[in-house]
Amino acid sequence: MRRPQPPSTGAEARAIGRDDLPALVPDSELARLKSRLRVQAAVRACAARGVSATVVRKGDDDAGSILVKQNMRANGFRVLAQVRDADGARAWLAGTGEAPVAEPIADAYIARQVGRDSDLWVIEIEDAAGWLPFTEKRI
Repeated sequence: MRRPQPPSTGAEARAIGRDDLPALVPDSELARLKSRLRVQAAVRACAARGVSATVVRKGDDDAGSILVKQNMRANGFRVLAQVRDADGARAWLAGTGEAPVAEPIADAYIARQVGRDSDLWVIEIEDAAGWLPFTEKRI
């Protein structure tokens, strides 16, 4: 079991990850962490960094997948989808492609995904650099 890290007291904030969970949560249970808790933690991590984050759509509290709509202001938008990599670990895939797109294209992608999966969570994060409050890798 891991020891929890003390909360950051400085102005800097970092992405949330498995080291932020209490020591009583074994590694084998991390995969079952409820979506609602992951979303809430992401919104708090954004707030700690001074980044605007909004839950645009609430999905299933327990097992809903998460989409992140990145609003990079003048640079455009990107939608990241929560996926599993070849090893079964969580990862993020740019569903709209690596290049930023216009907002109507990002919204159309989200609408298609919600049409396929009504349990989806959608978080919009507004950060010009495209910061993501999750530590899982991007593929």
